[in-house]
Amino acid sequence: MGIELLQQWLTTPIYSRRDLRVFTWLSLAVACALIYSFMGLQQAFAHANVIHDDVRSHVFWMHRFLDPDLFPNDIIADYFQSVAPHGYTTLYRGATWLGIEPILFNKLLPLVLVLITTAYCFWLGMSIFPVPAAAFLATLLLNQTTWSTHDIPSGTPRAFFYPLFIGFLYYLGQRSLFPCLITIVLQGLFYPQCLFLSSGILVLRLLRVNQGKWGRQNWRSRLQPSIQLSTDRRDYWFCGLGLAIAFVMLLPYALKISDYGPVLSRAQGLTLPTLQNDGRKNFFFDDPLKFWFCGERSGMLPYNWCKYEEPPQLWATLWLLLMFAWAKRFPLLEKTTQNLAILPQIFIASLGMFFMAHLLLFRLHLPSRYTKHSLRVMVAIAASIALICLLDAVLRWLRATKFMPPGLQSIVAVGAVGLLTAYSFSHPILMEEYPNPDYVDAQPPELYDFFAQQPKDIVIASLSEVANNIPSLSKRSILTSSEISNPYHFGYYQVINQRTQDLFQAQYSTNRKEVLEFIQTYGVDFWLSDRGAFHPDYIAQNPWLRELEPFASEAQQDLRDNQRPILVRMIRRCSALETNQYVVLDTQCMQQILVPKPKT
Repeated sequence: MGIELLQQWLTTPIYSRRDLRVFTWLSLAVACALIYSFMGLQQAFAHANVIHDDVRSHVFWMHRFLDPDLFPNDIIADYFQSVAPHGYTTLYRGATWLGIEPILFNKLLPLVLVLITTAYCFWLGMSIFPVPAAAFLATLLLNQTTWSTHDIPSGTPRAFFYPLFIGFLYYLGQRSLFPCLITIVLQGLFYPQCLFLSSGILVLRLLRVNQGKWGRQNWRSRLQPSIQLSTDRRDYWFCGLGLAIAFVMLLPYALKISDYGPVLSRAQGLTLPTLQNDGRKNFFFDDPLKFWFCGERSGMLPYNWCKYEEPPQLWATLWLLLMFAWAKRFPLLEKTTQNLAILPQIFIASLGMFFMAHLLLFRLHLPSRYTKHSLRVMVAIAASIALICLLDAVLRWLRATKFMPPGLQSIVAVGAVGLLTAYSFSHPILMEEYPNPDYVDAQPPELYDFFAQQPKDIVIASLSEVANNIPSLSKRSILTSSEISNPYHFGYYQVINQRTQDLFQAQYSTNRKEVLEFIQTYGVDFWLSDRGAFHPDYIAQNPWLRELEPFASEAQQDLRDNQRPILVRMIRRCSALETNQYVVLDTQCMQQILVPKPKT
């Protein structure tokens, strides 16, 4: 009796949405999503100076919605505003109309996106494999991944991939034309790269794979299926209208002429230190395996899978492939619907766009964007099917066995469910740090408060990592920083890289005239420095500064030779703020000292 009850709740297909078991498993899915989200958001709301890493480039400029006078003539703010998708910008603007400050909205947005993603993932799972427990598992595995990566928690355009892509797949599987087309429009407004994957899947839906009937005698034919064109008119309607809308949504991006130069070419990228093996934005690796599979920007696989943090669903997905080869031993596989084809379609479309992005390198942005998100979705759903089918096979075997007494059968069955539960929940427990949404604890607060009290048109020069936080927390312009040094639009990167070189040379210069010219050329009002910035190891241990050759090596040698940069001599006389780690210099004071006195 106990095994029958387990089967009813865990492995029985259900086709009515009103069934109590569907409601129960959906409620559990939402509850788990809330639990994982609150674990992540505890970090976000630890105190006011916690921000997400990506906020420092993609959100800070939105303070202009509340105060248009912020970031005047700031190329950094102008650049990131120009590359933000229209829907994403409009959503944040709407939040400011409601009185919600952009940084606060950024912290709240992931919870909404997670809940939408959870609902779509559950119903997509049901449309592929109508077992509510499997749909729950799919959402559980995906939500575990969500809070171990930096995508949805970032609240940036890529955070919208998951709800919009999974929503598209759900409506496509349900043959709901209008909602499906709406998701395509939203993809274009929030995360245009997603349109390429959706378009690829629409084209693949025109193909039909004839795999024969289930049974042991047919397993070889299932591994060698025949491919035919679809005879269903609806597939052509979905494909034609979907591609037309995708084309319209992508056209403005194709025709847009950037004010910040052309998109980086492969030849240009090969010359940039920041994109090399040990650069801050490393893309090109000497190791082919890392380049094609494990590179955060160049690789096919999600980056965390290559750091010995493989989620359990990855291996369960491989089991599913083996199960299809021995389908008779896993009879629950027969209950998968024709929507199962969505999973290989995701894989093929993702793989195709991955290689296309490499072929047209940087013109379609980063190749990894076309696989790492979609593979996480595909693997979560595939793994849930595999795990439930495996459990079903165990329960069926227990009911059929003759040598085991009923009481022992029930104990073994409960043990099998316990093992499945432990396996499914193991990923966060085994990780060194979970959740890991990549929030930054920006310290010390007095530093950002000091800059926030200064006039809105000031410019702050700094090579310190804390400079990345100043636009978001102090709402003031910086000259350059490591976080905003994106190389993908060459004109923009040339400006930022030149600023960085000039700042570096001035910071370590022993020439008074060179420092004075730098301040006057860039209109710098404050100069922020780490206290340890004048030790040779400071440069050697900073990947961003190491890119500035030959200046980096020359500066290290000068420091080893005990040459004192002009900036060091100014600290005692011109400091406007000092903390344990940082010094802020007033450049007006510096200029008074550096300007040559007229001869009398």
